[in-house]
Amino acid sequence: MTPLWKAAFIVPYEAAETFSDALEAAIWPEALAVSTTEAEPGSSPLVKTASDWNEVEAHGLWRVEALYAEEPEKETLRAAIAHAAEETGIAVPDIAIEPMPEVDWVTRSLEGLDPVRAGRFFIHGSHDADKIPAGAIPILVDAAQAFGTGHHETTAGCLEFISELVRPGRPVNALDIGTGTGVLAIAIAKLARVNVLASDIDPVSVKVARENARKNGVGPFVTAVTAKGFGHPALHARAPYGLIVANILARPLVSLAPAFAAHLKPGGTLILSGLLATQEAMVTSAMRMQGLRLVARKPKGDWVTLRMAR
Repeated sequence: MTPLWKAAFIVPYEAAETFSDALEAAIWPEALAVSTTEAEPGSSPLVKTASDWNEVEAHGLWRVEALYAEEPEKETLRAAIAHAAEETGIAVPDIAIEPMPEVDWVTRSLEGLDPVRAGRFFIHGSHDADKIPAGAIPILVDAAQAFGTGHHETTAGCLEFISELVRPGRPVNALDIGTGTGVLAIAIAKLARVNVLASDIDPVSVKVARENARKNGVGPFVTAVTAKGFGHPALHARAPYGLIVANILARPLVSLAPAFAAHLKPGGTLILSGLLATQEAMVTSAMRMQGLRLVARKPKGDWVTLRMAR
């Protein structure tokens, strides 16, 4: 389990979003996640929004937190938020940096999750093996040190597109970038009974994906490798792909746009997720610049999954 580091500081409510945006936009260090919460819950006045049923607490002091895979340098973070401080007219806040407790947060968060139906797929844990609906394609994914169980809107959106596009007996050369638990690669392999290449930057995820493929009876069909983006010879060797699925984050998707276009065959399909609806224009614009066009989209909550074609 890779330890995480948390950087946190407190700013006035009116400036919190500007500072969080600055951390998200920073190329280095790259934040895994950024959040804002009220520093002293209950101390701020309630401000009504357009709906009487949707009141939010505002004003007061808010805490901005960011998670990092490696310990960030305080001066580097101060430089990253310096423009936000200038824009909001407040001093650069004091930043506290500390390691996160070595708790397997992913496994803890997945324990006891209810099964999910996404398209033709039924994603479940071992404790729900007796609840598989008739006609559904079951995928067993227990709590593990990897992301992607079908419970998140982004994974569900990808599974629905796969359910619609992949057909039994119709060969497809498929690649799953950022495989996590391997659920998307497993879904493709179960539907088409074809070899699927899966990759992830995290070696733990690669190990989990291989084990999940074996548990789901498609171990021989799923090859999982550790790679950042397309940085592995196996990914180049199997190109071009008829189907590429990438459920990662918006900025990595943008940076990989040229590689997607280079490795996707003409007429091929690219399924992208891990992006917020507010980031859709940025991602689609990057893809269009590489000759990829938007075919369909699946919005789910604050998230969206895109189907692109070459």
